[in-house]
Amino acid sequence: MKPSLLRRAADADVCLLLEGTFPYVRGGVSSWVNDMIRSYPELRFSIVFVGSRQEDYEGAAYALPDNVVHFEAHYLYEAALADKEASREIPGDAQAFARSAALHDAWRNGGSNSGSNLASSPGALMADMVQLIGDHGPLNEEQFLSSRAAWDFIVDQYHRYCTDPSFTDYFWTVRIMHKPLWQLARVAEQLPPAKMYHTVSTGYAGFLGALLHYRSGRPLLVSEHGIYTKERKIDLLQSQWIRDNRGAFERDISRISYFRELWVRFFEALGKLAYDAADDIVALYETNRQRQIADGAQASRTRNIPNGVDVEALAPLVAQRVARARKVVALIGRVVPIKDIKTFIRALFIASRTMPDIEGWIVGPQEEDPAYALECRALVQSLGLAANVKFLGFQRIDEILPQVDVIALTSISEALPLVVLEGFAAGVPAITTDVGSCRQLIEGYGDDDRALGSAGSVVPIANPAAFAQAVLDLLGDEPRWLAAQQAGLARVRRFYTKKQMIDQYRVLYERLTAAPTRADRASGQAAAARGGCPMHHGAPDGGARLQPQEVR
Repeated sequence: MKPSLLRRAADADVCLLLEGTFPYVRGGVSSWVNDMIRSYPELRFSIVFVGSRQEDYEGAAYALPDNVVHFEAHYLYEAALADKEASREIPGDAQAFARSAALHDAWRNGGSNSGSNLASSPGALMADMVQLIGDHGPLNEEQFLSSRAAWDFIVDQYHRYCTDPSFTDYFWTVRIMHKPLWQLARVAEQLPPAKMYHTVSTGYAGFLGALLHYRSGRPLLVSEHGIYTKERKIDLLQSQWIRDNRGAFERDISRISYFRELWVRFFEALGKLAYDAADDIVALYETNRQRQIADGAQASRTRNIPNGVDVEALAPLVAQRVARARKVVALIGRVVPIKDIKTFIRALFIASRTMPDIEGWIVGPQEEDPAYALECRALVQSLGLAANVKFLGFQRIDEILPQVDVIALTSISEALPLVVLEGFAAGVPAITTDVGSCRQLIEGYGDDDRALGSAGSVVPIANPAAFAQAVLDLLGDEPRWLAAQQAGLARVRRFYTKKQMIDQYRVLYERLTAAPTRADRASGQAAAARGGCPMHHGAPDGGARLQPQEVR
Protein backbone atom coordinates (compact mmCIF):
# COMPACT_ATOMS: atom_id res chain seq x y z
CA MET A 1 0.00 0.00 0.00
CA LYS A 2 1.37 3.43 -0.88
CA PRO A 3 2.08 5.78 2.08
CA SER A 4 -0.48 8.30 0.78
CA LEU A 5 -3.24 5.77 1.48
CA LEU A 6 -2.26 5.14 5.10
CA ARG A 7 -4.86 7.16 6.95
CA ARG A 8 -6.38 6.32 10.32
CA ALA A 9 -9.12 7.97 12.36
CA ALA A 10 -11.21 7.11 15.40
CA ASP A 11 -14.51 7.75 13.61
CA ALA A 12 -16.10 9.25 10.50
CA ASP A 13 -19.33 10.74 9.25
CA VAL A 14 -19.74 8.46 6.21
CA CYS A 15 -18.06 5.10 5.71
CA LEU A 16 -17.84 4.10 2.04
CA LEU A 17 -17.68 0.38 1.29
CA LEU A 18 -16.10 -0.17 -2.12
CA GLU A 19 -15.59 -3.47 -3.92
CA GLY A 20 -12.98 -3.54 -6.68
CA THR A 21 -13.23 0.16 -7.55
CA PHE A 22 -11.82 3.40 -6.09
CA PRO A 23 -8.98 4.17 -5.54
CA TYR A 24 -7.22 1.34 -7.40
CA VAL A 25 -9.27 0.98 -10.60
CA ARG A 26 -10.04 3.72 -13.11
CA GLY A 27 -13.50 3.85 -14.60
CA GLY A 28 -17.00 5.23 -14.26
CA VAL A 29 -17.75 4.06 -10.71
CA SER A 30 -14.33 5.07 -9.36
CA SER A 31 -14.59 8.48 -10.99
CA TRP A 32 -18.06 8.86 -9.49
CA VAL A 33 -16.78 7.97 -6.00
CA ASN A 34 -13.92 10.45 -6.33
CA ASP A 35 -16.31 13.24 -7.36
CA MET A 36 -18.79 12.37 -4.62
CA ILE A 37 -16.22 12.60 -1.83
CA ARG A 38 -14.86 15.91 -3.12
CA SER A 39 -18.40 17.32 -3.40
CA TYR A 40 -18.93 17.15 0.37
CA PRO A 41 -15.83 18.75 1.94
CA GLU A 42 -17.75 19.24 5.17
CA LEU A 43 -18.07 15.46 5.68
CA ARG A 44 -15.35 13.16 7.02
CA PHE A 45 -15.21 9.93 5.00
CA SER A 46 -13.69 6.58 5.85
CA ILE A 47 -13.15 4.02 3.08
CA VAL A 48 -13.03 0.24 3.21
CA PHE A 49 -11.74 -1.20 -0.07
CA VAL A 50 -12.55 -4.86 -0.69
CA GLY A 51 -10.63 -6.63 -3.45
CA SER A 52 -9.62 -10.08 -4.64
CA ARG A 53 -5.82 -10.29 -4.28
CA GLN A 54 -3.38 -7.48 -3.55
CA GLU A 55 -1.36 -8.31 -6.68
CA ASP A 56 -4.44 -7.48 -8.80
CA TYR A 57 -4.26 -3.81 -7.81
CA GLU A 58 -0.95 -2.21 -8.74
CA GLY A 59 -0.95 1.12 -6.97
CA ALA A 60 -3.63 3.76 -6.53
CA ALA A 61 -5.16 5.31 -9.64
CA TYR A 62 -6.60 8.19 -7.58
CA ALA A 63 -5.20 10.33 -4.78
CA LEU A 64 -7.36 10.27 -1.68
CA PRO A 65 -9.24 13.56 -1.17
CA ASP A 66 -8.31 15.51 1.96
CA ASN A 67 -11.60 14.70 3.67
CA VAL A 68 -10.89 10.95 3.60
CA VAL A 69 -9.73 10.52 7.18
CA HIS A 70 -9.48 6.73 7.26
CA PHE A 71 -8.58 4.12 4.65
CA GLU A 72 -8.11 0.37 4.81
CA ALA A 73 -7.93 -2.37 2.15
CA HIS A 74 -8.79 -6.05 2.49
CA TYR A 75 -8.13 -8.85 0.00
CA LEU A 76 -10.59 -11.71 0.33
CA TYR A 77 -9.20 -14.40 -1.93
CA GLU A 78 -5.74 -14.25 -0.37
CA ALA A 79 -7.36 -15.06 2.97
CA ALA A 80 -9.52 -17.74 1.37
CA LEU A 81 -6.50 -19.49 -0.14
CA ALA A 82 -4.49 -19.31 3.08
CA ASP A 83 -6.68 -21.97 4.65
CA LYS A 84 -5.19 -22.86 8.02
CA GLU A 85 -6.55 -26.16 9.20
CA ALA A 86 -6.95 -26.86 12.89
CA SER A 87 -4.80 -29.65 14.25
CA ARG A 88 -7.80 -31.50 15.67
CA GLU A 89 -11.50 -31.83 15.15
CA ILE A 90 -13.79 -29.87 17.48
CA PRO A 91 -17.43 -30.79 18.14
CA GLY A 92 -19.08 -27.49 17.22
CA ASP A 93 -22.46 -26.07 18.15
CA ALA A 94 -25.16 -28.01 16.29
CA GLN A 95 -27.86 -25.55 17.40
CA ALA A 96 -25.92 -22.62 15.95
CA PHE A 97 -25.57 -24.43 12.61
CA ALA A 98 -29.32 -25.14 12.70
CA ARG A 99 -29.89 -21.39 12.91
CA SER A 100 -27.55 -20.98 9.94
CA ALA A 101 -29.59 -23.57 8.06
CA ALA A 102 -32.75 -21.55 8.76
CA LEU A 103 -31.09 -18.50 7.20
CA HIS A 104 -30.07 -20.52 4.13
CA ASP A 105 -33.62 -21.87 3.81
CA ALA A 106 -35.03 -18.34 4.02
CA TRP A 107 -32.71 -17.24 1.21
CA ARG A 108 -33.50 -20.32 -0.85
CA ASN A 109 -37.24 -19.75 -0.47
CA GLY A 110 -37.02 -16.08 -1.45
CA GLY A 111 -38.09 -14.78 1.96
CA SER A 112 -38.09 -11.05 2.71
CA ASN A 113 -38.73 -8.68 5.57
CA SER A 114 -42.12 -7.88 4.13
CA GLY A 115 -43.49 -11.29 5.05
CA SER A 116 -45.87 -11.93 7.88
CA ASN A 117 -43.38 -13.98 9.89
CA LEU A 118 -40.76 -11.32 10.58
CA ALA A 119 -38.85 -13.57 12.97
CA SER A 120 -37.96 -15.96 10.13
CA SER A 121 -37.15 -13.35 7.46
CA PRO A 122 -33.54 -13.16 6.18
CA GLY A 123 -33.07 -9.71 7.71
CA ALA A 124 -34.22 -10.81 11.17
CA LEU A 125 -32.20 -14.02 10.98
CA MET A 126 -29.10 -12.14 9.85
CA ALA A 127 -29.45 -9.64 12.69
CA ASP A 128 -29.33 -12.67 14.99
CA MET A 129 -26.40 -14.22 13.09
CA VAL A 130 -24.13 -11.16 13.40
CA GLN A 131 -23.17 -12.08 16.94
CA LEU A 132 -22.81 -15.78 16.12
CA ILE A 133 -20.15 -15.39 13.40
CA GLY A 134 -17.75 -13.21 15.40
CA ASP A 135 -14.40 -14.61 16.48
CA HIS A 136 -15.85 -15.61 19.85
CA GLY A 137 -19.25 -16.74 18.60
CA PRO A 138 -20.47 -20.32 18.13
CA LEU A 139 -20.27 -19.93 14.31
CA ASN A 140 -16.77 -18.47 14.14
CA GLU A 141 -14.27 -19.38 11.42
CA GLU A 142 -12.67 -22.18 13.39
CA GLN A 143 -16.08 -23.78 13.85
CA PHE A 144 -16.74 -23.47 10.11
CA LEU A 145 -13.42 -25.00 9.13
CA SER A 146 -12.91 -27.72 11.71
CA SER A 147 -16.03 -28.70 13.60
CA ARG A 148 -18.02 -31.91 13.31
CA ALA A 149 -21.19 -29.77 13.28
CA ALA A 150 -19.97 -27.91 10.16
CA TRP A 151 -19.10 -31.20 8.45
CA ASP A 152 -22.53 -32.63 9.23
CA PHE A 153 -24.19 -29.45 7.93
CA ILE A 154 -22.31 -29.54 4.62
CA VAL A 155 -22.99 -33.24 4.13
CA ASP A 156 -26.68 -32.73 4.83
CA GLN A 157 -26.89 -29.82 2.36
CA TYR A 158 -25.09 -31.90 -0.29
CA HIS A 159 -27.53 -34.79 0.02
CA ARG A 160 -30.53 -32.46 0.01
CA TYR A 161 -29.72 -30.09 -2.81
CA CYS A 162 -26.58 -30.84 -4.82
CA THR A 163 -27.12 -32.27 -8.32
CA ASP A 164 -23.39 -32.55 -9.12
CA PRO A 165 -21.94 -36.00 -8.39
CA SER A 166 -18.70 -34.73 -6.82
CA PHE A 167 -18.91 -34.24 -3.04
CA THR A 168 -15.26 -33.14 -2.98
CA ASP A 169 -15.94 -30.24 -5.35
CA TYR A 170 -19.08 -29.35 -3.41
CA PHE A 171 -17.19 -29.34 -0.11
CA TRP A 172 -14.41 -27.05 -1.35
CA THR A 173 -16.80 -24.79 -3.25
CA VAL A 174 -18.79 -24.18 -0.06
CA ARG A 175 -15.62 -23.44 1.90
CA ILE A 176 -14.13 -21.09 -0.68
CA MET A 177 -17.47 -19.36 -1.16
CA HIS A 178 -18.13 -18.68 2.52
CA LYS A 179 -14.67 -18.20 3.99
CA PRO A 180 -14.38 -14.48 3.04
CA LEU A 181 -17.50 -13.78 5.10
CA TRP A 182 -15.58 -14.43 8.31
CA GLN A 183 -12.86 -12.02 7.25
CA LEU A 184 -15.53 -9.38 6.62
CA ALA A 185 -16.99 -10.10 10.05
CA ARG A 186 -13.59 -9.29 11.57
CA VAL A 187 -13.42 -6.11 9.51
CA ALA A 188 -16.83 -5.09 10.86
CA GLU A 189 -15.70 -5.72 14.43
CA GLN A 190 -12.55 -3.60 14.13
CA LEU A 191 -13.67 -0.77 11.84
CA PRO A 192 -13.89 2.70 13.47
CA PRO A 193 -17.54 3.75 13.90
CA ALA A 194 -19.36 6.00 11.43
CA LYS A 195 -22.65 7.86 11.54
CA MET A 196 -23.79 5.99 8.43
CA TYR A 197 -22.53 3.37 5.96
CA HIS A 198 -22.74 3.67 2.18
CA THR A 199 -22.04 0.68 -0.04
CA VAL A 200 -21.77 1.31 -3.77
CA SER A 201 -22.80 -2.25 -4.64
CA THR A 202 -24.24 -5.34 -3.05
CA GLY A 203 -21.94 -8.41 -3.13
CA TYR A 204 -19.18 -8.61 -0.51
CA ALA A 205 -19.26 -4.85 0.14
CA GLY A 206 -23.02 -5.08 0.61
CA PHE A 207 -22.57 -7.98 3.04
CA LEU A 208 -20.10 -5.89 5.03
CA GLY A 209 -22.60 -3.02 5.01
CA ALA A 210 -25.31 -5.30 6.38
CA LEU A 211 -22.98 -6.56 9.14
CA LEU A 212 -22.09 -2.99 10.13
CA HIS A 213 -25.74 -1.95 10.10
CA TYR A 214 -26.90 -4.80 12.32
CA ARG A 215 -23.85 -4.53 14.60
CA SER A 216 -23.96 -0.76 15.10
CA GLY A 217 -27.60 0.13 14.50
CA ARG A 218 -26.47 2.94 12.17
CA PRO A 219 -28.18 3.50 8.79
CA LEU A 220 -27.05 1.80 5.59
CA LEU A 221 -27.35 3.34 2.14
CA VAL A 222 -27.07 1.02 -0.89
CA SER A 223 -26.49 2.66 -4.27
CA GLU A 224 -25.89 0.68 -7.43
CA HIS A 225 -24.60 1.85 -10.78
CA GLY A 226 -25.27 -1.51 -12.36
CA ILE A 227 -27.11 -4.38 -10.73
CA TYR A 228 -24.31 -6.30 -9.05
CA THR A 229 -26.04 -9.69 -9.09
CA LYS A 230 -26.79 -9.35 -12.81
CA GLU A 231 -23.18 -8.46 -13.64
CA ARG A 232 -21.77 -11.25 -11.48
CA LYS A 233 -24.14 -13.70 -13.16
CA ILE A 234 -22.74 -12.69 -16.56
CA ASP A 235 -19.20 -13.21 -15.22
CA LEU A 236 -20.05 -16.58 -13.69
CA LEU A 237 -21.72 -17.90 -16.82
CA GLN A 238 -18.56 -17.06 -18.78
CA SER A 239 -16.06 -18.33 -16.18
CA GLN A 240 -13.86 -21.30 -17.07
CA TRP A 241 -12.82 -22.23 -13.52
CA ILE A 242 -16.21 -23.55 -12.35
CA ARG A 243 -16.41 -27.34 -12.54
CA ASP A 244 -19.19 -29.39 -14.14
CA ASN A 245 -18.74 -33.06 -13.27
CA ARG A 246 -21.86 -34.37 -14.98
CA GLY A 247 -21.28 -37.09 -17.53
CA ALA A 248 -22.23 -36.76 -21.19
CA PHE A 249 -25.56 -38.52 -20.62
CA GLU A 250 -26.35 -36.53 -17.47
CA ARG A 251 -25.98 -33.09 -18.98
CA ASP A 252 -28.94 -31.00 -20.01
CA ILE A 253 -27.61 -28.20 -22.20
CA SER A 254 -30.66 -26.11 -21.34
CA ARG A 255 -29.50 -25.90 -17.69
CA ILE A 256 -26.34 -24.39 -16.27
CA SER A 257 -24.12 -26.54 -14.09
CA TYR A 258 -24.95 -26.86 -10.41
CA PHE A 259 -21.84 -25.02 -9.21
CA ARG A 260 -22.50 -22.04 -11.49
CA GLU A 261 -26.04 -21.95 -10.17
CA LEU A 262 -24.73 -22.21 -6.60
CA TRP A 263 -22.45 -19.20 -7.05
CA VAL A 264 -25.27 -17.21 -8.67
CA ARG A 265 -27.60 -18.00 -5.75
CA PHE A 266 -24.86 -17.03 -3.30
CA PHE A 267 -24.51 -13.53 -4.73
CA GLU A 268 -28.29 -13.20 -5.04
CA ALA A 269 -28.52 -13.99 -1.31
CA LEU A 270 -25.87 -11.37 -0.49
CA GLY A 271 -27.86 -8.87 -2.55
CA LYS A 272 -31.09 -9.59 -0.68
CA LEU A 273 -29.27 -9.30 2.61
CA ALA A 274 -27.96 -5.83 1.72
CA TYR A 275 -31.41 -4.73 0.53
CA ASP A 276 -33.01 -6.00 3.75
CA ALA A 277 -30.53 -4.03 5.85
CA ALA A 278 -30.68 -0.80 3.83
CA ASP A 279 -32.57 2.28 4.91
CA ASP A 280 -32.41 3.67 1.37
CA ILE A 281 -31.66 1.94 -1.93
CA VAL A 282 -30.66 4.04 -4.94
CA ALA A 283 -30.77 3.09 -8.62
CA LEU A 284 -29.67 5.21 -11.54
CA TYR A 285 -32.83 4.80 -13.57
CA GLU A 286 -36.29 3.22 -13.37
CA THR A 287 -35.54 -0.11 -15.06
CA ASN A 288 -32.82 -0.84 -12.52
CA ARG A 289 -35.07 0.26 -9.63
CA GLN A 290 -37.66 -2.26 -10.78
CA ARG A 291 -34.91 -4.90 -11.02
CA GLN A 292 -33.90 -4.16 -7.42
CA ILE A 293 -37.52 -4.66 -6.32
CA ALA A 294 -37.73 -7.92 -8.25
CA ASP A 295 -34.51 -9.03 -6.52
CA GLY A 296 -35.98 -8.44 -3.07
CA ALA A 297 -35.71 -4.72 -2.31
CA GLN A 298 -38.65 -3.17 -0.50
CA ALA A 299 -40.18 -0.68 -2.96
CA SER A 300 -40.75 2.03 -0.35
CA ARG A 301 -37.00 2.23 0.30
CA THR A 302 -36.01 2.62 -3.37
CA ARG A 303 -35.47 5.74 -5.43
CA ASN A 304 -33.76 6.91 -8.61
CA ILE A 305 -30.87 9.37 -8.61
CA PRO A 306 -29.35 9.59 -12.10
CA ASN A 307 -25.65 10.17 -12.57
CA GLY A 308 -24.75 13.72 -13.40
CA VAL A 309 -21.76 15.40 -14.99
CA ASP A 310 -20.20 18.81 -14.50
CA VAL A 311 -21.92 20.47 -17.45
CA GLU A 312 -20.39 23.89 -16.77
CA ALA A 313 -16.84 22.51 -16.70
CA LEU A 314 -17.37 20.59 -19.95
CA ALA A 315 -19.23 23.36 -21.80
CA PRO A 316 -16.04 25.10 -23.10
CA LEU A 317 -15.15 21.90 -24.96
CA VAL A 318 -18.01 22.57 -27.40
CA ALA A 319 -16.32 25.78 -28.54
CA GLN A 320 -12.97 24.01 -28.87
CA ARG A 321 -14.28 21.84 -31.69
CA VAL A 322 -12.88 22.87 -35.08
CA ALA A 323 -14.52 22.51 -38.47
CA ARG A 324 -13.17 19.40 -40.23
CA ALA A 325 -14.30 16.18 -41.82
CA ARG A 326 -16.10 14.05 -39.23
CA LYS A 327 -14.42 10.64 -39.03
CA VAL A 328 -13.31 9.93 -35.44
CA VAL A 329 -15.30 7.37 -33.43
CA ALA A 330 -14.06 6.83 -29.87
CA LEU A 331 -14.79 4.05 -27.42
CA ILE A 332 -13.83 5.47 -24.02
CA GLY A 333 -13.68 2.77 -21.37
CA ARG A 334 -11.77 -0.12 -19.88
CA VAL A 335 -10.51 -2.76 -22.32
CA VAL A 336 -12.42 -5.67 -20.79
CA PRO A 337 -14.86 -8.26 -22.22
CA ILE A 338 -18.01 -6.65 -20.78
CA LYS A 339 -17.27 -3.57 -22.94
CA ASP A 340 -17.15 -5.87 -26.01
CA ILE A 341 -14.24 -4.06 -27.62
CA LYS A 342 -14.10 -6.72 -30.34
CA THR A 343 -17.53 -5.74 -31.68
CA PHE A 344 -16.26 -2.14 -31.91
CA ILE A 345 -13.21 -3.28 -33.86
CA ARG A 346 -15.29 -5.42 -36.23
CA ALA A 347 -17.72 -2.52 -36.75
CA LEU A 348 -14.80 -0.27 -37.71
CA PHE A 349 -13.64 -2.91 -40.20
CA ILE A 350 -17.07 -2.95 -41.85
CA ALA A 351 -17.38 0.85 -41.81
CA SER A 352 -13.88 1.29 -43.30
CA ARG A 353 -15.01 -0.37 -46.52
CA THR A 354 -17.30 2.61 -47.14
CA MET A 355 -15.25 5.26 -45.30
CA PRO A 356 -11.56 4.28 -45.72
CA ASP A 357 -10.22 7.16 -43.60
CA ILE A 358 -12.45 6.47 -40.58
CA GLU A 359 -10.59 6.39 -37.26
CA GLY A 360 -11.52 4.26 -34.25
CA TRP A 361 -9.94 5.33 -30.97
CA ILE A 362 -9.93 2.95 -28.00
CA VAL A 363 -9.34 5.21 -25.02
CA GLY A 364 -8.95 3.51 -21.68
CA PRO A 365 -6.77 1.37 -19.41
CA GLN A 366 -5.72 -2.08 -20.61
CA GLU A 367 -4.15 -3.53 -17.46
CA GLU A 368 -7.32 -4.97 -15.92
CA ASP A 369 -7.46 -7.89 -18.39
CA PRO A 370 -4.12 -8.00 -20.27
CA ALA A 371 -5.00 -11.22 -22.11
CA TYR A 372 -8.18 -9.69 -23.54
CA ALA A 373 -6.31 -6.51 -24.49
CA LEU A 374 -3.79 -8.63 -26.43
CA GLU A 375 -6.65 -10.42 -28.21
CA CYS A 376 -8.11 -7.06 -29.23
CA ARG A 377 -4.77 -5.86 -30.60
CA ALA A 378 -4.37 -9.13 -32.48
CA LEU A 379 -7.84 -8.70 -33.99
CA VAL A 380 -6.90 -5.23 -35.24
CA GLN A 381 -3.81 -6.64 -36.91
CA SER A 382 -5.62 -9.62 -38.43
CA LEU A 383 -8.25 -7.33 -39.99
CA GLY A 384 -5.60 -5.00 -41.41
CA LEU A 385 -6.87 -2.05 -39.34
CA ALA A 386 -3.59 -0.82 -37.90
CA ALA A 387 -3.98 2.49 -39.77
CA ASN A 388 -7.58 2.96 -38.63
CA VAL A 389 -7.75 1.76 -35.01
CA LYS A 390 -5.59 3.28 -32.27
CA PHE A 391 -5.16 2.15 -28.65
CA LEU A 392 -4.57 5.39 -26.77
CA GLY A 393 -4.66 4.16 -23.17
CA PHE A 394 -5.87 6.49 -20.44
CA GLN A 395 -6.41 10.08 -21.58
CA ARG A 396 -7.81 13.23 -20.00
CA ILE A 397 -11.44 13.52 -21.04
CA ASP A 398 -11.20 17.28 -21.63
CA GLU A 399 -8.30 16.77 -24.05
CA ILE A 400 -9.83 13.91 -26.04
CA LEU A 401 -13.48 14.92 -26.47
CA PRO A 402 -12.97 18.01 -28.70
CA GLN A 403 -11.28 15.70 -31.23
CA VAL A 404 -14.03 13.06 -31.24
CA ASP A 405 -17.05 13.04 -33.56
CA VAL A 406 -19.01 10.10 -32.12
CA ILE A 407 -18.89 8.34 -28.75
CA ALA A 408 -19.18 4.58 -29.22
CA LEU A 409 -20.40 2.17 -26.56
CA THR A 410 -20.58 -1.52 -27.52
CA SER A 411 -21.02 -2.95 -24.00
CA ILE A 412 -23.04 -6.05 -23.25
CA SER A 413 -24.01 -4.60 -19.87
CA GLU A 414 -24.12 -1.04 -18.59
CA ALA A 415 -26.06 1.11 -16.16
CA LEU A 416 -26.07 4.84 -16.85
CA PRO A 417 -22.69 5.43 -18.50
CA LEU A 418 -21.01 8.68 -17.53
CA VAL A 419 -18.97 8.74 -20.74
CA VAL A 420 -22.14 9.22 -22.83
CA LEU A 421 -23.22 12.15 -20.63
CA GLU A 422 -19.73 13.67 -20.76
CA GLY A 423 -19.81 13.35 -24.53
CA PHE A 424 -23.19 15.09 -24.70
CA ALA A 425 -21.93 17.94 -22.51
CA ALA A 426 -18.92 18.35 -24.84
CA GLY A 427 -21.14 18.35 -27.94
CA VAL A 428 -20.50 14.76 -29.07
CA PRO A 429 -23.42 12.47 -30.08
CA ALA A 430 -23.33 8.77 -29.20
CA ILE A 431 -24.04 5.36 -30.69
CA THR A 432 -24.67 2.68 -28.07
CA THR A 433 -25.88 -0.85 -27.68
CA ASP A 434 -29.34 -1.31 -26.19
CA VAL A 435 -28.19 -1.87 -22.61
CA GLY A 436 -28.95 -0.22 -19.29
CA SER A 437 -30.27 3.31 -19.63
CA CYS A 438 -28.64 3.93 -23.02
CA ARG A 439 -31.92 4.12 -24.94
CA GLN A 440 -33.20 6.58 -22.34
CA LEU A 441 -30.07 8.73 -22.79
CA ILE A 442 -30.20 8.66 -26.59
CA GLU A 443 -33.97 8.94 -27.17
CA GLY A 444 -35.28 10.42 -23.92
CA TYR A 445 -37.56 9.22 -21.14
CA GLY A 446 -41.00 10.78 -20.93
CA ASP A 447 -42.68 13.20 -23.31
CA ASP A 448 -40.66 16.31 -22.39
CA ASP A 449 -37.38 14.45 -22.70
CA ARG A 450 -38.27 12.73 -25.99
CA ALA A 451 -39.31 16.09 -27.44
CA LEU A 452 -35.64 17.12 -27.33
CA GLY A 453 -34.89 14.63 -30.13
CA SER A 454 -32.43 11.79 -30.65
CA ALA A 455 -28.83 12.28 -29.55
CA GLY A 456 -27.51 9.45 -31.73
CA SER A 457 -28.49 5.81 -32.30
CA VAL A 458 -29.16 2.62 -30.35
CA VAL A 459 -28.28 -0.75 -31.89
CA PRO A 460 -28.51 -4.42 -30.78
CA ILE A 461 -25.80 -6.04 -28.67
CA ALA A 462 -22.93 -7.80 -30.49
CA ASN A 463 -24.02 -6.71 -33.97
CA PRO A 464 -21.01 -5.16 -35.74
CA ALA A 465 -22.89 -4.62 -39.02
CA ALA A 466 -25.68 -2.65 -37.34
CA PHE A 467 -23.16 -0.62 -35.36
CA ALA A 468 -21.14 0.15 -38.47
CA GLN A 469 -24.24 1.30 -40.37
CA ALA A 470 -25.25 3.58 -37.51
CA VAL A 471 -21.78 5.13 -37.53
CA LEU A 472 -21.86 5.72 -41.28
CA ASP A 473 -25.38 7.17 -41.13
CA LEU A 474 -24.44 9.67 -38.43
CA LEU A 475 -21.02 10.69 -39.78
CA GLY A 476 -22.32 10.93 -43.33
CA ASP A 477 -25.29 13.19 -42.60
CA GLU A 478 -24.21 16.61 -41.33
CA PRO A 479 -27.71 17.97 -40.51
CA ARG A 480 -28.48 14.78 -38.59
CA TRP A 481 -25.18 15.00 -36.70
CA LEU A 482 -25.85 18.62 -35.73
CA ALA A 483 -29.38 17.77 -34.59
CA ALA A 484 -28.03 14.91 -32.48
CA GLN A 485 -25.43 17.22 -30.97
CA GLN A 486 -28.09 19.75 -29.94
CA ALA A 487 -30.36 17.04 -28.52
CA GLY A 488 -27.52 15.67 -26.38
CA LEU A 489 -26.56 19.12 -25.13
CA ALA A 490 -30.16 19.95 -24.21
CA ARG A 491 -30.75 16.59 -22.49
CA VAL A 492 -27.66 16.61 -20.29
CA ARG A 493 -28.17 20.26 -19.30
CA ARG A 494 -31.77 19.66 -18.29
CA PHE A 495 -31.77 16.22 -16.66
CA TYR A 496 -28.22 15.05 -15.88
CA THR A 497 -26.22 17.76 -14.14
CA LYS A 498 -23.79 16.98 -11.38
CA LYS A 499 -25.45 19.59 -9.14
CA GLN A 500 -28.79 17.78 -9.33
CA MET A 501 -27.14 14.50 -8.33
CA ILE A 502 -25.07 16.03 -5.51
CA ASP A 503 -28.06 17.86 -4.05
CA GLN A 504 -30.13 14.68 -3.92
CA TYR A 505 -27.38 12.70 -2.21
CA ARG A 506 -26.80 15.57 0.21
CA VAL A 507 -30.39 15.21 1.40
CA LEU A 508 -29.80 11.47 1.99
CA TYR A 509 -26.47 12.03 3.77
CA GLU A 510 -27.90 14.72 6.05
CA ARG A 511 -30.90 12.63 7.03
CA LEU A 512 -29.02 9.37 7.56
CA THR A 513 -26.07 10.83 9.49
CA ALA A 514 -28.56 12.59 11.78
CA ALA A 515 -30.67 9.45 12.35
CA PRO A 516 -31.21 8.57 16.02
CA THR A 517 -29.11 5.92 17.70
CA ARG A 518 -30.55 2.75 19.20
CA ALA A 519 -30.46 4.42 22.62
CA ASP A 520 -32.40 7.40 21.26
CA ARG A 521 -34.98 5.12 19.68
CA ALA A 522 -35.32 3.12 22.87
CA SER A 523 -35.83 6.35 24.78
CA GLY A 524 -38.44 7.49 22.23
CA GLN A 525 -40.27 4.19 22.45
CA ALA A 526 -40.29 4.42 26.25
CA ALA A 527 -41.68 7.93 25.96
CA ALA A 528 -44.34 6.66 23.58
CA ALA A 529 -45.32 4.00 26.11
CA ARG A 530 -45.78 6.84 28.60
CA GLY A 531 -47.88 8.80 26.10
CA GLY A 532 -45.12 10.59 24.21
CA CYS A 533 -44.69 10.79 20.43
CA PRO A 534 -41.49 9.22 19.07
CA MET A 535 -40.11 10.70 15.86
CA HIS A 536 -38.99 7.42 14.31
CA HIS A 537 -39.96 3.78 14.39
CA GLY A 538 -37.44 1.02 15.02
CA ALA A 539 -37.27 -1.82 12.53
CA PRO A 540 -38.71 -5.19 13.56
CA ASP A 541 -35.26 -6.75 13.05
CA GLY A 542 -33.63 -4.41 15.56
CA GLY A 543 -31.68 -2.42 12.95
CA ALA A 544 -31.93 1.31 12.31
CA ARG A 545 -34.84 2.14 10.07
CA LEU A 546 -36.45 5.45 9.19
CA GLN A 547 -39.93 6.05 7.94
CA PRO A 548 -40.33 4.95 4.28
CA GLN A 549 -39.42 7.74 1.90
CA GLU A 550 -41.15 8.85 -1.26
CA VAL A 551 -40.24 6.70 -4.25
CA ARG A 552 -38.47 8.73 -6.92
